[in-house]
Amino acid sequence: MNRVRVFRWLTLLSYFALVAVLVIWYGLLNPAPIILLLLLVPLLFPLKGLLNGTPYTYAWSSFLILLYFIHGVVEAYSLEAARHLGVMEVILSMTWFVAAIMYVRVGREM
Repeated sequence: MNRVRVFRWLTLLSYFALVAVLVIWYGLLNPAPIILLLLLVPLLFPLKGLLNGTPYTYAWSSFLILLYFIHGVVEAYSLEAARHLGVMEVILSMTWFVAAIMYVRVGREM
């Protein structure tokens, strides 16, 4: 498997895992439908481009994911009970960020 495909699948995996973590966190463990809606709606904007493999979407979604990185850091620092979920959000957002940037960079080299 070439590197472009690896970074594409890693980006998609971290995207859907982040969505799952947010749904579990704010939908099941700590029900807060307004917060869940506010966190999930921005994630819907890059979905079509990510699924289609559009490099432009991968590039600008890396800016979007920084909001989730900040949210995860704040939640991990401030809420001891949800620290593990905040850390998971940070790890997934970092994975998405690096994989999306590498997808664009490696794809440009080909």
